[in-house]
Amino acid sequence: MDVIQSFTESAAVFVQTLLCYTARMVTELTVIIRPQDEHNMTLIKHKASDELVRKGIRCKLGELTLVQIKKSIDARHGQVKLCMRYKAYIGENPEAAEQEAVPQWKAAAPDAPRVIIVGAGPAGLFGALRLLESGIRPVIIERGKETPRRKQDIAAISTKGIVDADSNYCFGEGGAGTFSDGKLYTRSNKRGDIGRILRIFHYFGADKSILTDAHPHIGTDRLPAIVNAMRAKITELGGEFRFNTRCTGFVMQNGFLTGVTVRSSADGADVAEQTISGSAVVLATGHSATDIYELIARTAPGALEAKTFAAGVRAEHPRELIDAIQYHGKKDAARLPAAEYRLTAQIDGRGVYSFCMCPGGFIVPSATGPEQIVVNGMSSAARNSRWSNAAIVVEIRPEDIPQTYRDQAAALGCPALAGLLFRTELERQTFRHGNGQAAPAQRLTDFLTHRSSEDLPDTSYTPGVTPSRLDEWLPPFIADRLAAGIQEFNKNMKGFVAPDALLVASETRTSTPVRILRDKETLQSPALPNLYPAGEGSGYSGGIVSSAMDGEHVCKAVAEAVAAAR
Repeated sequence: MDVIQSFTESAAVFVQTLLCYTARMVTELTVIIRPQDEHNMTLIKHKASDELVRKGIRCKLGELTLVQIKKSIDARHGQVKLCMRYKAYIGENPEAAEQEAVPQWKAAAPDAPRVIIVGAGPAGLFGALRLLESGIRPVIIERGKETPRRKQDIAAISTKGIVDADSNYCFGEGGAGTFSDGKLYTRSNKRGDIGRILRIFHYFGADKSILTDAHPHIGTDRLPAIVNAMRAKITELGGEFRFNTRCTGFVMQNGFLTGVTVRSSADGADVAEQTISGSAVVLATGHSATDIYELIARTAPGALEAKTFAAGVRAEHPRELIDAIQYHGKKDAARLPAAEYRLTAQIDGRGVYSFCMCPGGFIVPSATGPEQIVVNGMSSAARNSRWSNAAIVVEIRPEDIPQTYRDQAAALGCPALAGLLFRTELERQTFRHGNGQAAPAQRLTDFLTHRSSEDLPDTSYTPGVTPSRLDEWLPPFIADRLAAGIQEFNKNMKGFVAPDALLVASETRTSTPVRILRDKETLQSPALPNLYPAGEGSGYSGGIVSSAMDGEHVCKAVAEAVAAAR
């Protein structure tokens, strides 16, 4: 019996091996290599072949074609490795299989229904493209300017301390992400097809690496051209852009939103208010459009609810220091990209965490009005500056807001505005402790030991920094949790607390403190029918990719509603 069983098993293995040598198939596998071997395809193919054998698949090297689908860096356990994920084609031609087309946009007819999109950020742009797939003509209203003119206003913040309330790091063509690094990493894989968003970015000019990198980014030096290409395509297909145009009101008829009132400006001069009508209004205004929340609060206060947000500081280190910590020394750091980190801790029941980490990046001024200082971070595509920075922020829940701001919001008839009022005052307080747009800053070690910083290290923040006791004037429920959280970070990332580490205040725009409620099925505002909140400003997404997916998701619902009404 044993002889028969052994013969049967041997025969099965022989048949399986024979089939594997002649089979045409596609499978996925992971190869672990050293950083210096990233482009050694001979070595990688042999390692891939070994991995296939472990899976019970045998093939000749000449029949094996590898297509990279993901790359990540594993710096754990004191040794840096690259984890390369491939799609392995055995006896197959990968070219046809890998041609994943971008959506088929089409020109809208002159008499096509119009949908108004307020805001030209990721949600607005991707939403407009989604409407064009359904033959609907988007009319995009953007309070800010086109990217070339917007660049001039951004430069004036650093060189002259002048903040244009409608054209800055947050407002203008492409939204806040255009001049803030272009990070495309998101964990919101239930919101939509992340790969689709990345393919569309690649179609419009982003580097192909975004399709495979574990933490893809475009770079603030490349994003403007990509955004311009998206605008050109939308315009070519019949979409319309109106820059320097601020939404000032809603037009209601029989209980439904039928349009918006807008006020345009040209060369600083206001043009008379006018009305733009449409089949629906998509509100994609971003997390900094305070006036839009105030407009909704006056029109339908029940359309808003308070939500959790975060506030804190930007922590900046010399890039070499972060690279050496993360890559366990300078040898590996020299051949690897600028290192990233992601830190989190729980302090007194609240999260303290890093956000928007910018390796080899810069701290930038992100105020949207006078007498504010707001900081953010960005990197160029090369990520090769002398510094690395990240927001270090504290979770703030609605119940954490001081009573003063709750009373103010109640007096305005909209309790949901309390967090927004608190955020605004924190930004003004930061301005009072700064000098123009020169931001208040403190050495990290001095922040933890409650001392004044006699001097400050070099910084990437071009408006400059001024010494300030952040530990004294930041609200205690923020400052104390920051200090405790940073000490926890240093346990897991030894060297994070360093003499040349700098804290720059204040980071307040990680997300909005307000959510614009929408129906789960129709995605419309229950209080303002025909208004579709989308993107970061709606409170339902955060970051470029999740906002782009949300814009597509909302505009798909808009297209279905418009089609049903015709």
